Amino acid sequence: MKLAYLAFSDKGYTLAQKLAAALGGTAYRSGQPQSLSEWTEEHFGSDEGLVFVGAAGIAVRAIAPFVSDKTTDPAVVVIDEKALHVIPILSGHLGGANNLARDIAKATGAGCVITTATDINGVFAVDEWAKRQGCKLIESERIVRVSGALLGGGTVTVKSPWEIEGEIPEGIRPIDACTDADASADVTLDAFSKDAETLHIVPPVCTLGIGCRKGTSKESIELLLEELIQRTGLRLESVTGVASIDLKKEEAGLLEFCADHGWEADFYTAGELAGLGGRFTASEMVKSVTGVDNVCERSACAKSGGEIVVRKMSGGGVTMAVAMIDYRPTWEWKQDE
Repeated sequence: MKLAYLAFSDKGYTLAQKLAAALGGTAYRSGQPQSLSEWTEEHFGSDEGLVFVGAAGIAVRAIAPFVSDKTTDPAVVVIDEKALHVIPILSGHLGGANNLARDIAKATGAGCVITTATDINGVFAVDEWAKRQGCKLIESERIVRVSGALLGGGTVTVKSPWEIEGEIPEGIRPIDACTDADASADVTLDAFSKDAETLHIVPPVCTLGIGCRKGTSKESIELLLEELIQRTGLRLESVTGVASIDLKKEEAGLLEFCADHGWEADFYTAGELAGLGGRFTASEMVKSVTGVDNVCERSACAKSGGEIVVRKMSGGGVTMAVAMIDYRPTWEWKQDE
């Protein structure tokens, strides 16, 4: 976690420097040279965690103009200059402020004041679970519905195609997406889902393999992707990158498509692709042009190291497939697990 510390007194600055040495990050003194508002604006957008060494009220006023979304706001923690109390005040779960506060408490001996309801009641925190599992939580506004049910003593259903390892938290009822595909759930852990009402938790596990004719536009590639999404329910948040054959490494439409989505593209030689073991959708025509019988499926597997989960789809001079890594989620959600 990239951390920045801001102190308002010499004593506080000494503490900030000690914290930076212990936990990483950089310590700053307010007004030297940036003002409080200037420093906060800069670091709120660039750092993962902000630690104010001083009064909580000052920190609250400083961050107020920049607070936007719990899924993107950084962790914000306050500790007094005598290191008596440390308090997370923003992004406790998704941003990691609660765990950062606990780390600061261990480093200083300060009392850690956690106020989030799930923590103080010892209830499963779905947002903290998503973060712990390395996943993206999509509809943050639905967290309240899930947490409210658990805090009220109710049961929450969690649907997943994977067996989730470990002890099932109290109040959670798992649903196997492989055997009960049509069942609705309160929470869905999956790279694919067409359920509009669930709280989606999406692991970064998929690679898009793409083949295309010379001169194919990014719009043609986008159209096939949209068709794939409609057919399969692929969540774009699960995609970690794109792969293709090296003949396409300067294909403008493909490169623009990747840039638009923020995806890194890797390219493989025909020999590298042909050397992969497995069952692929072979085409003699593709082999005559590229030197390998399949581009999209083989390249997806080459980049991900996983297995094909969506076989070759074609349209508009484009082929597309999806491969997925071997993913093994657990029920771990607390920092000390």
